[in-house]
Amino acid sequence: MSDLPLFLGSRAREGPGRPSTIQGGNAMKKVILAAVSVSLGATVLVGCGGESSDDAFDGKSADTIAEEAVKATRDAKSLRIVGKAKQPDGNEIGLDFRVDDQDLCTGTMTGKGAKADVVQVGQSVYVRGDEKFWQNTLKGKPGTEKVVQQVQDKWVVSDSTQAGTEGMCDKQAALALLDSDKSERKGMKKGKTTEVDGTPALILEKEQKNGEKITMYVATEGEPYVLKAVSEGGEVPSETVLSEYNKKVDAQKPAAEDVVDLKKINA
Repeated sequence: MSDLPLFLGSRAREGPGRPSTIQGGNAMKKVILAAVSVSLGATVLVGCGGESSDDAFDGKSADTIAEEAVKATRDAKSLRIVGKAKQPDGNEIGLDFRVDDQDLCTGTMTGKGAKADVVQVGQSVYVRGDEKFWQNTLKGKPGTEKVVQQVQDKWVVSDSTQAGTEGMCDKQAALALLDSDKSERKGMKKGKTTEVDGTPALILEKEQKNGEKITMYVATEGEPYVLKAVSEGGEVPSETVLSEYNKKVDAQKPAAEDVVDLKKINA
């Protein structure tokens, strides 16, 4: 039972830092981590219209702004990733994570009727899933029911390099996806300025040949961070909000008595 595919029962290595079938093939969605992220509630977009796009970024082109936004987002020391993605089968996959570049991470994953909390401190990853989560994750393996009983209300520990958890909380791996395909952020057009959760933002848009529309919201004050991205019309509609840039990630190891090692459970 050493294999621990943790993303809600998937057999692939998936997570914020790991591309997957959930994410689809579009690198821009990978940039924003939209395909594995969840926004649990209404959109944070507040208002439309505003000043002309020519008044923001001193007349820079949309492609230049997108490039600068990608760099600023990658250079951030920490951030929060909140979003949702709907798979072709109608299942909505979600995630709300805070992650930094010091191997600290805390968050929640949802999907397929399941939920799991995740904490990483150093090279140790801890996952506390509900019953449905573990049933999805261990489905088909011998002794599943016995294992599920033993991990209820417990944190299951794994090494961050282990299959299933590798890259789950790796900020650098996650944001490296921003430049996995530079062509995906070429040919964007500037829209109006608006606000994302109270922060002024410029809208950048791109229509893909397959009919998919990508919309990116870039902060117009301070660093040009990516604040939000939406994918519409494609196989995997998604929405992601990035926030809490450079804020401390409060991740602490669970109490020892609440931790179990799945490899040591005799199923």
